[in-house]
Amino acid sequence: MSDIATLVPEPADTELAVSALRGLDAALSAEGPVRLRLTGQVGEVEVPRSALAALAQVLDSFAHGEGVTVVPAQAELTTQQAADALHVSRPFLIGLLDAGQIEYRTVGTHRRVKAASLIRYLREDDARRQRAADALAAETRELGFA
Repeated sequence: MSDIATLVPEPADTELAVSALRGLDAALSAEGPVRLRLTGQVGEVEVPRSALAALAQVLDSFAHGEGVTVVPAQAELTTQQAADALHVSRPFLIGLLDAGQIEYRTVGTHRRVKAASLIRYLREDDARRQRAADALAAETRELGFA
């Protein structure tokens, strides 16, 4: 399996994902090991609860007709892959790299971004946005507009 996998649901997958998600929600709330029963000759497999939670996230995206990209945290991305993951242009990403907002390393003349650095940036950016929204809401209340 390659480092990066992009999964896009077929139209028929959406309904199946909704159904499967209901079953996984019940399994995630239970205690103890998680066993999945597979059709055919395979039988049952035991999976880590964290892997089942990740599968539930994939199924939730599929249920909404959205594709997902699975990237191991230690994977190194090209600048184009990193820009695609952030839904920004490559020049904008280069600006973030040059400003030191996202860690990267240079391989020859090429930049490589660790997926973990990208995830860290996304979390920090979300936190900044949340603080700004909270401050704006507080100011709106203080001014009596809400």
